[in-house]
Amino acid sequence: MPEIILKNVTKRWGNFYAVDDLDLVIDNDAFVTLLGPSGCGKTTTLRMIAGLETPTSGQIIIDNEVVFDSNQGINVPANRRKVGFLFQNYALWPNMTVYQNISFGLKNIKDEFPVYASEIKEWNIIKSILAKPEEIVTIINDSIDIHGKLDKMIAEVKIIDKYDTYINVSKELLSYKLDEAYDLEKRASEIIASLDAKIEQRIAFYQVKGLQVGENFELLKDGIKVTKVRRLTKEEIDLKVRRVARIVKIGMFMDRYPNELSGGQQQRVAIARTLAPEPKVLFMDEPLSNLDAKLRLEMRSELQRLHVETNATIVYVTHDQLEAMTLASKICLLDNGLLQQYDAPLTVYEKPVNIFVADFVGNPSINFIDAKGEFLQTKVNLSIWDGKQKLSFKPNKKISYDKWLKDTYKYLEDNQKEYDVDKANKDAPFKYHIQKVDDFETLHVEEELTDSDFVLGIRPEFIKINPAGKMKGKVYSSMPSGMETIVKIEIDDYILTSIVFGNIDFTIGDDINFDFSSNSIILFNRKNQRFISTGSLE
Repeated sequence: MPEIILKNVTKRWGNFYAVDDLDLVIDNDAFVTLLGPSGCGKTTTLRMIAGLETPTSGQIIIDNEVVFDSNQGINVPANRRKVGFLFQNYALWPNMTVYQNISFGLKNIKDEFPVYASEIKEWNIIKSILAKPEEIVTIINDSIDIHGKLDKMIAEVKIIDKYDTYINVSKELLSYKLDEAYDLEKRASEIIASLDAKIEQRIAFYQVKGLQVGENFELLKDGIKVTKVRRLTKEEIDLKVRRVARIVKIGMFMDRYPNELSGGQQQRVAIARTLAPEPKVLFMDEPLSNLDAKLRLEMRSELQRLHVETNATIVYVTHDQLEAMTLASKICLLDNGLLQQYDAPLTVYEKPVNIFVADFVGNPSINFIDAKGEFLQTKVNLSIWDGKQKLSFKPNKKISYDKWLKDTYKYLEDNQKEYDVDKANKDAPFKYHIQKVDDFETLHVEEELTDSDFVLGIRPEFIKINPAGKMKGKVYSSMPSGMETIVKIEIDDYILTSIVFGNIDFTIGDDINFDFSSNSIILFNRKNQRFISTGSLE
């Protein structure tokens, strides 16, 4: 599957920048999620790659082919980019069966294809299957219904799935009624001999026309493949439909209509329809948002399996960070049209590049604590909660803070953008939330900040409640869910969120002891909101 490259891609309407100078490389076979809050530009980005939206400027390359270039005036239409798009609304035709919905797009494909000796191919497939006729008899016996009659539809689907073939082959095999044969081996041999005779006659027919039959049953003239502009044959369409139906496990529903299917089954039909034309890239725009929580979890698992089985390059839009974390090989996190971080899910979670990323990824949300401090050689002395608590932060790796400041401000300066028009949706510091008991002033933006101002980011699972803990607080709330309990701890006027794994409950108002127990606590510079280091607290 192809690599996708975006270079300086911008999309704006007037002076509103939906996507702002985006550079992105999506590797072969990657599963990339475009993640971010509503209005961040993720769907616009997807639509621009697919050709459904025209960028204002930039360049897009798919599989080494430039499909958009604002300078050269290139804009390949969506139907020639060989991409599949699965929308939030499945848009299945209600008056068509599942089979017809999946095959609908295939019937409209017209391109230069090789010409095949399809009848010879079919006879050879049947011959190879008849080499073990007892397997067909087993399938027939397994398809007997409770009334002792053969359920032909079930038998046909089982043959299609087992031999990766199409309906004509399945029907032909069942027509031989091998289960009624007195001598199975003899009956199979007779059928094979008959097919051999047909194949010889057909090859002779082509030879008279000056054609040969290749190894893959393509027709050759003077050793060169014969091609012509044509539509897919009925057999080619059926093979593609049956293959994708097997991948998404809907082979038994081919004769049903969409209103006879559950939400999850309709979702599978939509995926199968997208896969059928064998697109270079699969684009999915929040395809699970219409499903209930339990079904969403099941379909996430199916999408993971689909990615492995098809080796497809998948670009997937979602605002659900749990969905992004569990599905993606890489997360592209956007905000206000700007790329915030592009990394593997665990890297985004453990080492967020800034406070916005740390806040957006993780459920329950990360705890933020404002701090003032001094960077020493091996640690940072901090005071938190209005100076009432002193802590020491020990970075996992030695840091020269002066050098870090110099490099960071140079990076920010080098990446400062100049705009042709005033940007309506101006970039502003992220207003992070610090939980308080009297939660009136929850958004913290101060007038005078220095590089001695910091923010601690502490994931809820790093706050360990235990009787010997050195920190003291009170239980503000306790929310058990069986597998885990979310506990909010009150310290003076501030609140921290902790997760306790196991079926445990706490009484509101009880005194409680806890520790910050991890070397993955994050330290940010409060002035520029950038990640400094992970480390531990004492």
